[in-house]
Amino acid sequence: MNRHLFVCQGENVVPRWTEAFPNARCCTPQQARAQASQGDHVWILADLQDWMGLVATLEQRGALVVVLSYRPDVNQAFQALDAGARGYAHALSAPALLTQVALVTANQGLWVWPELLQQVVGTTFRLLGGGAKANDSVLAGLTARERDVALAVAEGKSNKEVARQLDITERTVKAHLGAIFRKLHIRDRMQLVLTLSGQGQEVGML
Repeated sequence: MNRHLFVCQGENVVPRWTEAFPNARCCTPQQARAQASQGDHVWILADLQDWMGLVATLEQRGALVVVLSYRPDVNQAFQALDAGARGYAHALSAPALLTQVALVTANQGLWVWPELLQQVVGTTFRLLGGGAKANDSVLAGLTARERDVALAVAEGKSNKEVARQLDITERTVKAHLGAIFRKLHIRDRMQLVLTLSGQGQEVGML
């Protein structure tokens, strides 16, 4: 059975972690390097020294690494994902959210703290060239309105912002987004960005 290891130093253990995973074990970075194996969920605090190096080491070993931060921000999220983490969340996330993070990452998805998701999606799209580099063959399979919604969402806009921009309701935005996902055989906004940019990676993010 795969384990949950929380890597921290000193008295950083948060009760809600063990509430989410009663059998979880807290360990030092040295213990994690020695004990973590393929399929284990390893949760690493971003205030540890050389946390990115630890993420990279454990990811190469096949562990599912999630970085937890007391002060989440976009730059740190990118650092975590670039190092190989499958998730990035607030260290004080509720137990229910932590279990959702574990479920998503266990099923080959990526998880980013929800408040940062739109920024991450928009930044990724811009780094990959934005609308100017959008794959015409992908857009060709969508209706004109679906194309408008797809590009607006890829730019990092929320459903409410897309609705305001296109002068439609949020419910209509959600309906278009559902149709876009079905037509492109994707599950989420990050996969939309990668598909529009011609990147065929299997990435999931809520």
